Amino acid sequence: MSDVLSDEARLATDIDRLKAEFPKTRELYREVCALLFFRFGVPPTANRLYNLVRRGTMSTPASVLSEFWAELREKSRVRIEHPDLPADLSEAAGELIGTLWTRASTSAQAELTALREEVEAQRADAEQKVVAARDELGRTETALEQRTAALLAAQVEIRELERQQAEEAATRTALEAQIKRLGEQAAVWERELEKVRDTFSRDLEKLRETAHRAEERLRATEKRALLEIDRERSAAAKVQKELAEAAKRADKREAEHRRTVEALQEQQGDARHQTGVLQGKLAALEAAHKSLQAQLKSLRGTSRPPPRRAPTAESSSPVRRAARKSAVSKTARAKART
Repeated sequence: MSDVLSDEARLATDIDRLKAEFPKTRELYREVCALLFFRFGVPPTANRLYNLVRRGTMSTPASVLSEFWAELREKSRVRIEHPDLPADLSEAAGELIGTLWTRASTSAQAELTALREEVEAQRADAEQKVVAARDELGRTETALEQRTAALLAAQVEIRELERQQAEEAATRTALEAQIKRLGEQAAVWERELEKVRDTFSRDLEKLRETAHRAEERLRATEKRALLEIDRERSAAAKVQKELAEAAKRADKREAEHRRTVEALQEQQGDARHQTGVLQGKLAALEAAHKSLQAQLKSLRGTSRPPPRRAPTAESSSPVRRAARKSAVSKTARAKART
């Protein structure tokens, strides 16, 4: 079946070629008759010719076919014209040569058929090779498709990697910008911190100087308070001494001055009262001195200026002076009475 299809395909190809070479219809039909009879070994018919060529009318292939057969019969007969040969001998010789030509044609046709079979075998072999090549081509195409699919997948993956790389590059750029911004902000903070440190150092130095001045003022106040206490103690000792002397003088003159005993006892009571007052003031001064010492220790611990308590001692000085003045005046009056 495949051979028939192959012959039909070759016949169609040859007819297309003949159509291009012979544009005239009768010449084309005559060439197609020769092609069918001599090459493919198929006796041509009018219907077959018309179906193959499709030109002219049905009478054209029939007329050309009649001419083809007449020419073929004419060529198969060989005429031997010789003046010395009889007519029957010439006719027999012509028949013999025609028979020889027919046999030669048959032999050539057989050889052509063998050659055609060989060509068909080669063609079948070639077709098998073509089929094998097509299979190999199919496998190659399949492998190529697989590789193409793998290549497409790789390209997709590469694009995805490129996209990820671009995203990572953008992220890295953003992080670098953020790091740069944070570094600039850190530099600003560092400068502000340096300013704060300088301000703190200056404020601390000022506090130290203030604490030093406060400590010096506290020492001066303490020194004045101690001097004032010493003066008060001296005054009290002097008053005690004067009282003791007055008492001695009063004891010695008791016999002579009985009239002044009551006055002296009264003066003595007043002097004792004043002494008690002075002792109370002395105890208050000692308590104030202790309080000042406690405040000095507190100021030394916190480096803060202490509250000013010096006016306490200073404010009590007029009272003490008045007490001393009163005691001196009473002593003078007592001496005057004596």
